[in-house]
Amino acid sequence: AALATSPIPWNGPIAAVRVGLEDSQLVVNPKNGNRDGVVLDLVVSSSKDLVPMIEAGATQVPEEQIFTAIETAVAENKNIISVINELVSVVGKDKIRVKKAEIDSELRQQVEKALESQIDDFVTNYSKQEGGGALEGLRESVVLQFDPKNKNDIYQIIEDILYKTIRENILEKQKRPDGRKLDEIRPLSIEVGTLPRVHGSAIFQRGQTQALTVTTLGAPSLGQTLETAEGETIRRYMHHYNFPPFSTGETGRVGAPKRREIGHGALAERALASVIPSEEEFPYAIRVVSEIMSSNGSTSMASTCGSTMSLMDAGVPIKSPVAGISIGLVTSKDKYLLLTDIIGIEDHYTDMDFKVAGTRDGITAIQLDTKIDGLTLEIIKETLSRAKTARMQILEAMLKILPESRKELSQYAPKIHVVTIPVDKIGELIGPGGKVIKKLMADFNVTIDVNDNGSVFVSGADQDGVNNAIGWIGSLGQEAKPGEIYEGTVARIQPFGAFVNILPGKDGLVHVSQMGQGFVSDPSQIVHEGDKVRVWVIEIDAQNRISLSMLFDEAGQPLVKAREPRREPNDRFSAPSPFRSRDRGRGGPQRRRF
Repeated sequence: AALATSPIPWNGPIAAVRVGLEDSQLVVNPKNGNRDGVVLDLVVSSSKDLVPMIEAGATQVPEEQIFTAIETAVAENKNIISVINELVSVVGKDKIRVKKAEIDSELRQQVEKALESQIDDFVTNYSKQEGGGALEGLRESVVLQFDPKNKNDIYQIIEDILYKTIRENILEKQKRPDGRKLDEIRPLSIEVGTLPRVHGSAIFQRGQTQALTVTTLGAPSLGQTLETAEGETIRRYMHHYNFPPFSTGETGRVGAPKRREIGHGALAERALASVIPSEEEFPYAIRVVSEIMSSNGSTSMASTCGSTMSLMDAGVPIKSPVAGISIGLVTSKDKYLLLTDIIGIEDHYTDMDFKVAGTRDGITAIQLDTKIDGLTLEIIKETLSRAKTARMQILEAMLKILPESRKELSQYAPKIHVVTIPVDKIGELIGPGGKVIKKLMADFNVTIDVNDNGSVFVSGADQDGVNNAIGWIGSLGQEAKPGEIYEGTVARIQPFGAFVNILPGKDGLVHVSQMGQGFVSDPSQIVHEGDKVRVWVIEIDAQNRISLSMLFDEAGQPLVKAREPRREPNDRFSAPSPFRSRDRGRGGPQRRRF
């Protein structure tokens, strides 16, 4: 609206809306602030007749439904544009007229003549050239034939000639720079398990575009914590994309990710987000990194395909494999042609880059940018159909290499299990100042994350350590019962017996009379601190003190034995119970206290 009412030259106005799906019904501008977990999140920008921009994330929504949503958005945008035009009619200013700079016609003819013999060969062999040096070499060879002061004009003329030649070849001869058919995908090469030491890896190559993708699995606490205006959120699935200079045959500084890298990584992440299993199904934080080893068009879609294979190689049970493709367009006044799987030179000199990612069942992500005023609905519909056909071909090639996610995780991946404890036992697990949970992590060499709902995530490289920690945590909150048998650990030894830990935070006493069939004068003769012993519960008194026995019969069942009535001087307890004291009257022994 601001541009439309200003004197700035512009081909607008443009309107944009967001379209979602609620209860299988399309809704314009749905009321969902963060839009997490929605079935469809579609943004369409359009003028009165054309669509220059589309962004979408979806949970495998069919092409037909996506197209209907785009039609809905375009119709709504027309209403917005009508209102803007009403505003322009009231307060709009006359547009400034800008005259396009003209290049000397004689110079243009001379440059065209100098290029006449080599332009077709250059265009045909451009895709075979290493990196971007070929175009620079062509420019410099032409500039040397003219006055250096016209260098910038010569560069522009060369660009105009390339633009015209490439487009005419496609529109009139249906001849692409690399010789492919209009709907032909470049040769595919796919490998998995390329890097044996990582949790999952894959190389996806389409023509000269090659992406190496690595998957790393971690404990839930390793998810990315984000502070937003709506509060704190945690991202447990992250996709990062690196585009180093060498991927295009150039040199340059490698540092913080640039705008392009952030955008491409976000697109690949969005394409896969809807097929990532929930935390309940797969309790891991997942980080995927795509390294572009070689680039000649559509690296974001190569990253999507490579990431799918890498996740499957890592054993992540994704809901469905995802592939992506980029569709290009060449238009004239009365004709247009679609190009499947565009290469770099086609992306630069043609009219659109329409990226579509999805599964066998539907679309998961769309990103469209155009170099013209926009697309008609007819072109959009045909593009979605062409992208689906190409996607199915790519998925077929991918699944030949790895039909499904691996059943077992890498031996180097952490083993994570979930156990649920009563919420009121969380404090007992953590302990004062974290003493208990820290000791558990140190003893079993594991990482423990506790949620407020009582879910406890235990992760570690050693499966035995994880199992032992789970067993300890799982028994938290259990109550000992008379007659039950436990494998306990001797916690400490006293002259009258040994205290054995049978459950988290619960020790019981094995009296010397319950350590052996005969007389035991010293508990240290039978057990030592840290020993694992098999015990059973004799009784639990009113103060919840547990009396244990180490006596079993030949069948391994509890053996009930009356305690020795005789007491040694170092025996501070009276038989038969170490927790009971007897008052035998004035002449009897004094009451002893525990």
